[in-house]
Amino acid sequence: MKFKMSALEKKWVLYDVGNSAFTLLVSTIMPIYFNSLAGSAGISDVDYLAYWGYATSISTAIVAILGPTLGTLSDNKGRKKIFFMVSVLIGAIGCVFLGMMQDWLWFLVLFVLAKSAYSVSLVLYDSMLIDVTTPERMDEVSSNGYAWGYIGSCVPFVLSLVLVLMYESFGITQTMAMMIAFALIALWWFLLTLPLLRSYKQVHFAKDSENSGIKGLKRLLATFKELKENPKCLWFLVAFFFFIDGVYTIIDMATAYGSALGFDTTSLLLALLLTQIVAFPSAITFGKLANKYESHKLIYVCIFAYLCIAAYAIFMVEQYQFWILAVGVGLFQGAIQSLSRSYFAKIIPSDQSGQFFGLYDICGKGASLVGTTLVSFVAQVSGQMNIGVGSLVVLFALGLFFFWRTNQIKD
Repeated sequence: MKFKMSALEKKWVLYDVGNSAFTLLVSTIMPIYFNSLAGSAGISDVDYLAYWGYATSISTAIVAILGPTLGTLSDNKGRKKIFFMVSVLIGAIGCVFLGMMQDWLWFLVLFVLAKSAYSVSLVLYDSMLIDVTTPERMDEVSSNGYAWGYIGSCVPFVLSLVLVLMYESFGITQTMAMMIAFALIALWWFLLTLPLLRSYKQVHFAKDSENSGIKGLKRLLATFKELKENPKCLWFLVAFFFFIDGVYTIIDMATAYGSALGFDTTSLLLALLLTQIVAFPSAITFGKLANKYESHKLIYVCIFAYLCIAAYAIFMVEQYQFWILAVGVGLFQGAIQSLSRSYFAKIIPSDQSGQFFGLYDICGKGASLVGTTLVSFVAQVSGQMNIGVGSLVVLFALGLFFFWRTNQIKD
């Protein structure tokens, strides 16, 4: 029987379509714009890549603290929608002003603010799933969010791409084209948030709102202790942190890396658009393969594939090689995220799924902190951008080892 979503479920998925446009902006046009600002200020390509990486790391660190904290406080009755709306507004307004920045340092400061607000909105958005659908429909609804997010984000991105690459044909400057592109993405993000904001109602909330924040933190600490009694879950979270860290770092820094190598801007943007297009059918295909093969075997394939992608980046010097890398990332990007989530769901206590997925969310949203810092540091120390990006091999190797360790433990 064909899966059919309810009106509220569609509105929840629609937010993924909206916010994914900002994700694509961050990984494509935004680093290129920052590269032009940094270049005008006389900053070297190696330092440009490092500064971009450090800014991403700072944003990730902020979210690693704010995400769980605001997520817990949002359990109070009527708070979740308010926190969600504020984070979206800060992120969208910040996106508009990013297009107006002419100073590289202030651009990075505003980028950290906007990206942090965006990431916090995702923490709250994920927690809304329990209110918009039923437990037995969560996997289907969540998968639709991932899939349509990949495709939907291409709409404003293509429009922005046309503006940025053909600005002369429209009789405007490149600076003006960037301003319009950033504003277009922000508007798309905000408008596709409105249906969810209008219809969402917080069904589940803490009974004792006055102390729910403290109680929530206590429950979180208690769950950490319970991990000792569930070593398979513990080892998986360690593995997940490392390999998803590498995945998100590649997503965050791909365009910055290509720009630093001097690759053609148009080709870079089109290659990353291809990544989004490839990711949609690939995610669906891996979902079907999971019905035939054990999910942990498919995760092994995905981690190893990413390890090869990181190693491949060490030797990348030609632009066509970036296209190959873009396709490789697209093939495994959605798969490794969705398979990891379903695998985790199978190994945690069913009566404590909420608490354990809270830890999973911390590992996921806190990821890319180590990776972006590692890439930036190695690039500056070695003076070689290829070696900096190639250092992600270490993260995937660790992820592969710890995931192997996870599967040595019997259920």
